[in-house]
Amino acid sequence: MSARLVSGLILAPLFGFALSGVASADGVRGNAKAVVELFTSQGCASCPPADALLTSLAERDDVVALAYHVDYWDYIGWEDTFGDKAYSDRQRAYAKSWGSSRIFTPQMVVNGAEGVVGSKRDAVHDAVASAALPLAVQLESKGDMLKVSVPADPGLEDATIWLVSFLDRADVVIDQGENAGKSMVYTQVVTGRQMLGMWEAESGAEIKLPLADLQRSDNAGLAVLVQPERNGLPGPILGAAVYNF
Repeated sequence: MSARLVSGLILAPLFGFALSGVASADGVRGNAKAVVELFTSQGCASCPPADALLTSLAERDDVVALAYHVDYWDYIGWEDTFGDKAYSDRQRAYAKSWGSSRIFTPQMVVNGAEGVVGSKRDAVHDAVASAALPLAVQLESKGDMLKVSVPADPGLEDATIWLVSFLDRADVVIDQGENAGKSMVYTQVVTGRQMLGMWEAESGAEIKLPLADLQRSDNAGLAVLVQPERNGLPGPILGAAVYNF
């Protein structure tokens, strides 16, 4: 099938905030210029090329690549093993923020600001090439803690700091649906999103997190995204970094 269409602070009291400024450490990838969010489905025949493209983008040091598996194609014969209504809702929220009601797979959203067909390699690379993130999110692992630092920038709007967990790799044999009989390798598979707290443009933010509470498997990683909301909808992503266990 072709690209398919269908019509406060939480951890702050525990970990605290301060001004930032740290160096990167092993397992950390910072200085990202682009966050690429792929909305995909195991039940979508046109998605495998986009899944493979995301895998190649994830190898770049300047890209934070995340795969959100949606659930709205489950009815056609295969229930996506990573599908989640929350990820479908995130895609719908992006569309609404752009004045649209249409969503499709595969779609890649770059820096929360531009959506392109995820299987169109040239369009994706053009979007990434022109992307930029104004904030340098820094992560540092020290002992049993992970420190998240986001510098102040009074020229930007306040935003939410999100922690996104993902699997580096998942092997799935698909028995039914449009991809029946295929053995697929998925990467950067999002498994959860958690609000860490607020980033205030005037003061910046620092959060310390216990690594033992974050690592759910050896085949895992974390992305930190700084993203404002506008009228309850996601705005452009301001900064991002990745930590791999």
